Amino acid sequence: MSARFEIPAYDPDLIADVGRMPSAVTNEQQFREWRAEPLPGLDELRPALDELGLVHEEHVVAVPGGKMVLSVVRPRTVAGRLPALYLIHGGGMIAGNRFGSFLPDVLTWIVDHGIVVVSPEYTLAPEQRAPQAAMECYAGLRWVAEHAIDLSIDDDRLVLAGGSGGGGLAASVSLLARDNGGPGLLAQMLLCPQLGDRHDTVSSEQFTLANGAIDPWPSETNRYAWNALLGEGHEDADVSIYASPARADDLSGLPQAFIDVGGNEVFRDADLAYASRLWQGGVNVEVHVWPGGYHSFDFMVPDAPVSIAAKAARTSWLERIFAAAAG
Repeated sequence: MSARFEIPAYDPDLIADVGRMPSAVTNEQQFREWRAEPLPGLDELRPALDELGLVHEEHVVAVPGGKMVLSVVRPRTVAGRLPALYLIHGGGMIAGNRFGSFLPDVLTWIVDHGIVVVSPEYTLAPEQRAPQAAMECYAGLRWVAEHAIDLSIDDDRLVLAGGSGGGGLAASVSLLARDNGGPGLLAQMLLCPQLGDRHDTVSSEQFTLANGAIDPWPSETNRYAWNALLGEGHEDADVSIYASPARADDLSGLPQAFIDVGGNEVFRDADLAYASRLWQGGVNVEVHVWPGGYHSFDFMVPDAPVSIAAKAARTSWLERIFAAAAG
C-alpha cells in the first residue's frame, strides 16, 4: 500500500468505545435497515423546549414539485428582530429529518444568543435525486427571508448552515442564492460538509473500510450515497453545481464562510479544496481541521476535549459575526 494512503492516528478519546459507532451503510439492505430506525420527533424535543423556554412552530411552504414543512424554534419571549440560522439537517441527503437539527448545542445557541433556528424537511434521495433537495431548501430560504418580520428575524443577520449532507446542501443553496438574486446572507456555516461526488481525493482513498478506517461514514458509504443522489456513473457525467457544489469553479460573490472537518474523514480534502476556492474568489473563510477526528466525532463523543474545542470554535464564530452585523 502506498504510504500516502496510511491513516493518521485517531484521537484516542474518540475511539475509546468504538462499539457505540453506528455501522457503515454500503448496500441496499443496510440502507433499508438504517431508514427503518426511528427518527427524532417533536415529542422527543418538547421537554427540552419547555425547560429552556423555547417554542416550536411549523410552516408549510411551496417548493418545486409540491410543499415542504419548516420547523421554527425561537425564544418564547422575543424583543425585536433576532439573528437566525437556516439550518439544514444531515444524513447524507439520503436519511434523517428536520428534528435532527435541534441538537443540544443548537438549543443552547438559541437560548444564550437569542436566535431563531429554521430547519426544512426536504425530500431525500433516492426518492428524489439531486438537486431536488437543494431547490426545495432554497425555496424555503426565500420564504423565510420574505416572512422575516413575521418570524421575528433580522434578515441582515441570516446565516445558512448545515452539517454533513446538510452542509453540502447549505453550500448548494448559497450558490443558488448568489445566482438567483438573493436572498442576501450574512454567512454560511458548513460543518463537515458533503460537497463533492467524484471521490478523487486522497482522503477518499485513505478512509475506507478496506483500509481500516474507524468511521460512521467511510468512503464506501459516501459512494453509496452519491449513487443514490445522482445515479451510477455520475463521476463522469455533467452534474449541476447545485447537486455537487465541489464542481463549481467560480465561488466569488458568496458570503463569508466557516468550514470545519475532521482530519480523519473522507470529506477532509474536498472541504479544504472548497475553502481554497472561496479564498480565490475573495471570500473570507475560517477553517478548522480537527486532528484525529472522524466524521461527526463531536456528535458521537461530545465530551471529548477535541469535541469541546470544535463546538467552542463554532460558537465563537457565530458570536463574532452576529455581533459585527449588529453594529
